[in-house]
Amino acid sequence: MITFGPGGNSISWGKLKFPQDLPEYLKKLGLNGYEVECGRGVRISEAAKALPKIAKEHGIYISLHAPYFISLSSVEEEKRQNSVGYILESARAAKLVGAEKIVVHSGSCSKMSRAEACFLAKQTLLNAQKALDGEGLSDIIICPETMGKINQLGTLEEVVELCGADERFLPTVDFGHLNARTLGGIKSRGDYAKMLDFIENELGHERLSKMHIHFSKIEYTKGGEKKHLTFEDEVYGPDFEPLLEEIHSRGLQPSIICESDGTQAEDAAAMKKFFDSL
Repeated sequence: MITFGPGGNSISWGKLKFPQDLPEYLKKLGLNGYEVECGRGVRISEAAKALPKIAKEHGIYISLHAPYFISLSSVEEEKRQNSVGYILESARAAKLVGAEKIVVHSGSCSKMSRAEACFLAKQTLLNAQKALDGEGLSDIIICPETMGKINQLGTLEEVVELCGADERFLPTVDFGHLNARTLGGIKSRGDYAKMLDFIENELGHERLSKMHIHFSKIEYTKGGEKKHLTFEDEVYGPDFEPLLEEIHSRGLQPSIICESDGTQAEDAAAMKKFFDSL
């Protein structure tokens, strides 16, 4: 089943209590997904441990974003080893909150060739998967993410290559990031179709269908991503409608998380409403 939800809490969340108020909040918006944000570090409150039961009762699909400071491709071995630890820590947290997928940033490639960075990242991911397997966390899916800055590892091709290292990996395709790093390269349904075709050709239909998606409009400069915007923006894009038309026509069932700046729940609801109208 396709799911739509916010990454973290919109401004409209206000002083609601997490997670007990989450079902009603999402229901009012017609949403059925939620991403727990651990970007600044893995800290799971005692209250959040009630989330798996609540999510199961209300049909909410949970994912988790691992720390931003993970660097799969660091030239320093210690940092790569630390990244394995952060991914393992994220997987433990995912188990606590009932998440199936963890989103992982790829890292930088500014001090080496992109091919060298991709090689190191693959080894780090394989070591992380080995660590998860060793702790009985094989059911948690590692999802490398496409990145928004040009000097970061994380083009669509690179992320798909990373996912090729283990058949259990699924891509997190952030279309806002891809649009930013190509300086506005996503302009039509055909552009989305080419990307989906590429994923399917390289990873197969099942992994395409089950992939994780991040979406937001993002301001960019010549270096790529600058900052996340809301759907009210009419300058930077990309537009979500052609993507959802393509997903609908192919019968795909991804988990979709909106990362708009402060309106992520409302903008996720706009996506869900459009999809339901197709």
